[in-house]
Amino acid sequence: MRCRTSSRAPIASLCAALLLGAPLCAQELYQDPSISVRAGVGDHYTRLELAWESPTLWTYRFEGGSRLDLVGELGAAYWDANGSRSPGSVWQASATPFLRWTWADRYYLEAGIGATVFSSTRFAGKEMSTAFQFGDHFGVGMHLTERSRLTLRYSHYSNAGIKRPNPGLNLIQLNYSYQY
Repeated sequence: MRCRTSSRAPIASLCAALLLGAPLCAQELYQDPSISVRAGVGDHYTRLELAWESPTLWTYRFEGGSRLDLVGELGAAYWDANGSRSPGSVWQASATPFLRWTWADRYYLEAGIGATVFSSTRFAGKEMSTAFQFGDHFGVGMHLTERSRLTLRYSHYSNAGIKRPNPGLNLIQLNYSYQY
């Protein structure tokens, strides 16, 4: 049995779910891939990303109804430095496994550590030493509907001391995901 909102009144169902915190269909969460659009800001730079998220690779269901899911994410991002910082832009590709703990079939916390590659070792007046970096992420979010969600995520990119200097890049990102 599939859990769906009424096709006769989708706007009313969505508004009621958001206002009342009505649970969504737990068995449908993360069973299909998602596409995400992400925008972030950091210290004198911005970042835009398009990402693909795998269906659930592994799930553990806790007593009481919460669940822990493992998903994979692949992303491509464009970074832009503010002002005259040079070089002013860089591209990035990343692959990150995430653990996502969901409760009340609506709210979740997520955390992941993955590999990322930058198109340059210099960006926004910083020397990163290596194009290969690690990305550490922590986010909090909520499901807007059965197929869409909104996440606020903190991310840190650095080479973990492989080579110096290692200034790191930090940013806060807003993410919208749609499960298709």
